[in-house]
Amino acid sequence: MNKTLVTTASILILGLMLASPAIATSSEKFFERGGEVYDSFGISRTRSTGEDGFLQLTESGFNPIIGRESLGENIDIAWEIGRAFAEKYPEPNQRARQIFYFVRDKVVYASDMDEFSRGEFAQNADELAGAIVENGGTRGDCEDDAILLAVLYKAAGFRSAIVLAPGHAAALVHLPGYNKAAHVLTLEGEEGWVWAEATGGTNPLGWFAPSLAGKPMAARELSGEGSPEKKLTYSLTAVQRKSSRGGFSLGGISPFFSVIFVLWLLSSVVRRPARRRR
Repeated sequence: MNKTLVTTASILILGLMLASPAIATSSEKFFERGGEVYDSFGISRTRSTGEDGFLQLTESGFNPIIGRESLGENIDIAWEIGRAFAEKYPEPNQRARQIFYFVRDKVVYASDMDEFSRGEFAQNADELAGAIVENGGTRGDCEDDAILLAVLYKAAGFRSAIVLAPGHAAALVHLPGYNKAAHVLTLEGEEGWVWAEATGGTNPLGWFAPSLAGKPMAARELSGEGSPEKKLTYSLTAVQRKSSRGGFSLGGISPFFSVIFVLWLLSSVVRRPARRRR
């Protein structure tokens, strides 16, 4: 497929999507086993923990493997939407904001219990993107927003990551020089990462909930298999903005997930030898 055709198709997708959406995307095939729901990739959508959990959360770290369902050879509607944003908004800061606004405004926050009558049910990026294109909007919780944002950003030419805090998930986008973020974030000493919290209806890109200040966090860049987990650090600034919808929802991930994550964080701290002062 030549470049002109790809560009035209991408712009057409974005135009239809933002106007009167009517495109449908194929649904994943799901099956139930042992009381859990699995998709056609063999990933549990109702469990974040373990090797087949959608976040592959274990005592040694986490890996958002559900993101791979929309990357590489599995690219679909979410990737095309991200590419369409790249074509329409060549300036990086504007592009990053428009992608953020798209997810913030098109995905209405809903708990998994309200939406699926389950304590946990993760949606992949293509399922959310397809519902947006078909219906003009959809519903999801914090990890759904984070996964969709991370995939869209990667498709649009950015580096992106998933970040976990106790009871919550968000996305990060690598945007060096962006001066509108409320906090400065680094991953393993690399600056330029911006917090993307889309669960609040008025949150700007870079908004960070004051309630999370000082909480333990872990981040994983969305890339190929074997990508290392990176330590997230941040320094607070005086800038804070409030959301009419409250931004973060500590109930966005199941209580079981919260307990497991905190236990993992504590065990990681215990295993890490203390550094001597010089």
